[in-house]
Amino acid sequence: MSSGYSADAHQALLRTTLGAMMISFSAVFVKLAHVNPTVSGFYRVFFGGCFLLVILLIRREFRWYGWHFLGLALVTGIFFALDLYAWHRSIQYVGPGLATILGNFEVFMVPVVGFFLYGEKPPFRLLLSVPPAMAGLFMIVGTPWGELSPDFRVGIYYGLATAVFYTGFLMMFRKMQAHADTPPAVYNLMVISFATALFLALDMVRTGASFAIPDTQSLAALGGLALMSQTLGWLLIGHSMPKIPAAIAGLILLLQPSLSFVWDVLFFNRETSPMAWAGVALALCAIYIGATSSKGGGADKT
Repeated sequence: MSSGYSADAHQALLRTTLGAMMISFSAVFVKLAHVNPTVSGFYRVFFGGCFLLVILLIRREFRWYGWHFLGLALVTGIFFALDLYAWHRSIQYVGPGLATILGNFEVFMVPVVGFFLYGEKPPFRLLLSVPPAMAGLFMIVGTPWGELSPDFRVGIYYGLATAVFYTGFLMMFRKMQAHADTPPAVYNLMVISFATALFLALDMVRTGASFAIPDTQSLAALGGLALMSQTLGWLLIGHSMPKIPAAIAGLILLLQPSLSFVWDVLFFNRETSPMAWAGVALALCAIYIGATSSKGGGADKT
């Protein structure tokens, strides 16, 4: 670590690293919860919103910011609800590791949307990173598409849909943050969490899914998912990332999909060949290049 870094930057590096490690357990908690994917998504954001509300009340920062802000938060919440809906299903079909890597493909989609909406030209480095990312994905899968099981193919579709919806979420969140009088990050995250919970709850009512938490393990897993991923992980990364270089932030945040794949192998006995490990490395390198090719830097799949 460079001696030119300030003490504040050192602390930001440590907090970002800790936040990425916390979020890497998200898919593990989902797998351990033993509930419908929509149910796990609902309790993640509902419990997370409650934790964030307590923080705001303790800080005395809870107040009304107007209907315009609430409208933006609701639209952002729709995208986040769709993101969680697709990602949690991808986890069920292809496992935590691959589902998380697929979700991180949003780093290639955000610049495309930025080009069409804002005329922002995608950096050349980003264009170069797309082919190795796709090659890495094919190496991870390790089987010709036609020979994959229908469920596995559905899981890949859900994983790529996750990246699409997460792109929409990031673009809306960017719009929320663009206002001069934007609320604190804790407040933004709380409102988005409750808005997302509302839409997931409506889907649960529509499909007749039960809100019941079946056992203590499920409760602990859902609580851990909300506390570590939706609350602490996001807050640590959100507050610290602006204080460190984009390239370093992007490298640290690769811990999240990397460790998610490792946890999948260690905890759920995922069979992984040397070629698949090489594919993981190639895909993550491509994601890093894509994430650090723009001035925003960094990709973190929740």
